[in-house]
Amino acid sequence: MLYLKALHIIGAVVWFAGLFYLGRLFVYHQEAQSKPEPECSILSAQFALMERRLWYAITWPGLCITVIFGSALLHFFGFPDWLYAKLGLVALLIGYHLWCGRLRTQLAEGTCTWNSRRFRLFNEGPSLLLIAIVFVVVLKDAISWPWLLLGLAGTGGIIRITVWAVAARKPENSRI
Repeated sequence: MLYLKALHIIGAVVWFAGLFYLGRLFVYHQEAQSKPEPECSILSAQFALMERRLWYAITWPGLCITVIFGSALLHFFGFPDWLYAKLGLVALLIGYHLWCGRLRTQLAEGTCTWNSRRFRLFNEGPSLLLIAIVFVVVLKDAISWPWLLLGLAGTGGIIRITVWAVAARKPENSRI
């Protein structure tokens, strides 16, 4: 069981690393669109290549390893009450993952309408999910849901204010 747990955690770390970096690449890719030619074309092609490689070589394998070994752990743990919350958060993370795939395709095709500020905000989604998942798993049935939700809302607010403050210093990122 400990080997399964270790592999599950390794998969989650790889998956989150891929999602964190992919979101950052989305920001840079979108910002490259405002560069003059030929810089715009060169950077866009390079970011599309990096995003595709990250997506297929890191992010998808991380998701698969996490889900496979997490599912195997169900044999040992069954379904305690806290696990339903974790699985709900993981479902949200899988939805985020799939949304990233759609955005990656749109950026590669040049059809994405998001600006870099919106990508910066979007990139913080996995951070909030990671915080929630870790607290649910560590605290299990002792978790205080009002405090967790308040903490996540506060963290989300701080992130949003920070993104707005950084974007305010860049005139090309002033609209969402």
